[in-house]
Amino acid sequence: MIKKLYLPLVALLVLAFSSCGKMGELSPEYFTTNPEVLEAIGGKVPVTITGKFPEKYFKKNATVEVTPVLRWEGGEAKGQPASFQGEKVQGNDQAISYKAGGTYTMKASFDYVPEMAKSELYLDFKIKKGKKTYTIPSVKIADGVIATSELPTVSSANAAYGADAFERIIKQAKEAQIMFLIQQANLRSSELKAEGMKDFHKQVAIVAGDAKNYKLNKIEVSAYASPDGGLELNEGLAERRQENTAKYMNQQLKKGKIETNVDTKYTAQDWEGFQELVSKSNIQDKDLILRVLSMYQDPEQRETEIKNISSVYKTLADEILPQLRRARLTANYDVIGRSDEELNAAFDSDASVLNVEELLYTATLTNDNARKEAIYKKTIEMYPNDYRAYNNLGMMAYATDKAKATEYFKQAASKNANAPEVNTNLGLIELNNGNVANAETYLAKSTGANTADEALGNLYIKQGEYDKAVAAFGDTKSNSAALAQILAKDYNKAKSTLTAVKNADVYTDYLMAIVGARTNNADLVKTSMAKVAQKDATLAAKAANDREFAKYANEIK
Repeated sequence: MIKKLYLPLVALLVLAFSSCGKMGELSPEYFTTNPEVLEAIGGKVPVTITGKFPEKYFKKNATVEVTPVLRWEGGEAKGQPASFQGEKVQGNDQAISYKAGGTYTMKASFDYVPEMAKSELYLDFKIKKGKKTYTIPSVKIADGVIATSELPTVSSANAAYGADAFERIIKQAKEAQIMFLIQQANLRSSELKAEGMKDFHKQVAIVAGDAKNYKLNKIEVSAYASPDGGLELNEGLAERRQENTAKYMNQQLKKGKIETNVDTKYTAQDWEGFQELVSKSNIQDKDLILRVLSMYQDPEQRETEIKNISSVYKTLADEILPQLRRARLTANYDVIGRSDEELNAAFDSDASVLNVEELLYTATLTNDNARKEAIYKKTIEMYPNDYRAYNNLGMMAYATDKAKATEYFKQAASKNANAPEVNTNLGLIELNNGNVANAETYLAKSTGANTADEALGNLYIKQGEYDKAVAAFGDTKSNSAALAQILAKDYNKAKSTLTAVKNADVYTDYLMAIVGARTNNADLVKTSMAKVAQKDATLAAKAANDREFAKYANEIK
């Protein structure tokens, strides 16, 4: 009888003791993280933690505060704590059953710093039971941090170029008009001796006589009749005006020994010219006349309706119609600019003869950076208010001297703060400095710059928008484009991009090693890291702590 009473009593004492005792250490097996290895995304290290309090663990009158802590040598970062309570605690935290236990999910995000590359994620526990507060041992639940997104590939991005508007062949036209009296087609001496005609013939002679700098393409004769008087009358009148003017023009060309084509045409009723002159005039009932033109397409009906507006027809007859009785002469020719050789020679002998477009174009004719720089500096000296030379000097400095590049870009901005090339380049500078918000402000004004999409791709990487980055880069072959593809897990495309990078550097090789690691290609890791070691021993040493290569310690030695 005593033995039967003894055993239940012991069980009750054990239960009472355990319910009053401290909550013990938790095993790592009760926790999972997503991702399993922490990764920097958009300058943050986000993680989702799923935890479990086992059965008969969580005291009914206890509260537990769980804090995620990312620790590395010499520092740590704490995430937002979460609190849980036992069944007998009055509060608003998640309740955990003593008998059944319970699971929970909590999120944390840490601001990335480079020291996190070799770090570990722990959970700290602070327990309060009654008036007593104590801690249990921290639990390591994950390793971190894969920081591939933080690789400084933006430093080798292509800065935007301020393009020249140089045209070697510029199409020009010289015009003159011969006016006719109403219902006449004869050329009057006063018209042929007018200053406009003299200037026309003078320009034709200059163009025809200077084959080095000009090319006379053709002369057009366009004859017109005003839209009054009926179609049949005006048809013959406009045609005779065309014939007489063409005959005169051919005589002048023969006299000056100038060979070129003379193209002719005539317009019997110049309604288009009539509408243009009326719309530009201040005559009474202008809107009514224009409305008539839009309502009726038949020429005779148009003329009738306009004549019915008696209050204004005399003004039309005196001021508008006479201007339509004409023949227009147009000399079409090309202005031929300096050849590449002549531009270089002019810069060397007397740069002052070159305009800004010629100077900027001349800078594109050399691969000698010293000469290119000299041309841009001469451009600034001669045309100090043009932003492009400042911008292009900054573009040249961007790859090797970010401080110098920044100064040039700021000078360019002082000349034209809205230039898309300048905003693109200032955006790249801000990305290099880690100022993503400032970069976004600049790049919002980059549309139209030749490398705007590439700059946006780099911005999207920093924002953790990897699919957007891939789309922005398009077919660009750069380290940053490959980085975006790696982060978007398109490793075949990344490998192809890296192979095609024109000016491969140490980060090209480093990224190729990452492709190898992520595709389980040990040979690619080994050969790529060997190249890294040859180019930059410091970067090769850092690879030893890069979680990307956790499985390849032997290949990166």
